Amino acid sequence: MKIKILTVFTLAIALFLSACGKSDADLAKAVNDKLAAEKITGVTAVVKDGVATLTGEVGDITVKNKAEASVKSVEGIKSVTNNLTMKPLPVATPSAPDPALTAKLDDALKAAGCTGAAVAVSNGKVTVTGEVPAAKFTTCIQTIQQAGITGIDNQLKKGK
Repeated sequence: MKIKILTVFTLAIALFLSACGKSDADLAKAVNDKLAAEKITGVTAVVKDGVATLTGEVGDITVKNKAEASVKSVEGIKSVTNNLTMKPLPVATPSAPDPALTAKLDDALKAAGCTGAAVAVSNGKVTVTGEVPAAKFTTCIQTIQQAGITGIDNQLKKGK
């Protein structure tokens, strides 16, 4: 009789433990479902022995932390290894040349008699090229500076 009770008790414990423990596949599905429900994209989760490993690329640290917290909240996950990386910041594209400033400087140079000087403006940087008479060289540079321009890339050449 004791053996029967012990056998039934042992079977009951074994069934209870197998019903309570989730497989890694079940945990991975639960983790991925949780991430999808919270609209966290770009994250892949793998679960091994109850440890979730997150990989992928996310927009910023907030999303990275949110993903980890979401996974930790899934019942059965023992710990989280967060290998998520952040997408690089976008590189600013250079702005188009500033035609209004270019026209203003061209007009000022013509009025000062600086024929032969050409002005290009890109990203707020003024480049002066060409060749002007030596006697007008200083006047041409001063004309640009009087327009409030600093940081000139002076490639202007003195002529004869």
